[in-house]
Amino acid sequence: MRETSAESALGKRSPRERNPTLMTRFVLPISEVLVVADRWQAQGDAEAVIHRAIAAAAGFVEADLAEKGFGEAELAVMLTDDSGIRTLNLNWRGIDKPTNVLSFPALAPTGRRGPGDPPAMLGDIAIAYETTRREADDEQKPFDHHLSHLAVHGFLHLIGYDHENDADAEAMEALETEILAQLGIPDPYANRERTD
Repeated sequence: MRETSAESALGKRSPRERNPTLMTRFVLPISEVLVVADRWQAQGDAEAVIHRAIAAAAGFVEADLAEKGFGEAELAVMLTDDSGIRTLNLNWRGIDKPTNVLSFPALAPTGRRGPGDPPAMLGDIAIAYETTRREADDEQKPFDHHLSHLAVHGFLHLIGYDHENDADAEAMEALETEILAQLGIPDPYANRERTD
């Protein structure tokens, strides 16, 4: 029987239980949200939704962040449109089509960071409005729930989670589901057909 909860992704103990000494150095990531597509103006609370989702994700994996040297970190989220994300997808991944979210992790910090050092850069996330809207409508989900999911998904990619194989995908999905549950958002994968 396979484990499909966040326990399999993070071990049997919660992040706080795994290494409580690291928690004293953890600071939530500084997130800058850049709105570069006018369509996002219809979602006046998008920036707050993203900050809330990233804070929840960071709080959930704080031990992992601290262990990787991201005790204090920053990231940028660009709210773009399908045209903008299609260009990014083509330039960086060689895929000539829009997608919902892209993550661009920064290089991992080297060495220990001192108290006066600037925050480490986690990387950048780009989210496309039209694709996000279409997916939320098609799946009959509130837009802010889907946006939260994409922000969490993008954030987890920045810190090293991936879904290149079935085991990694299950672990990442379980972690996303648990983080979103803390925000009162239902399992985004609940109605998906599973192929085992």
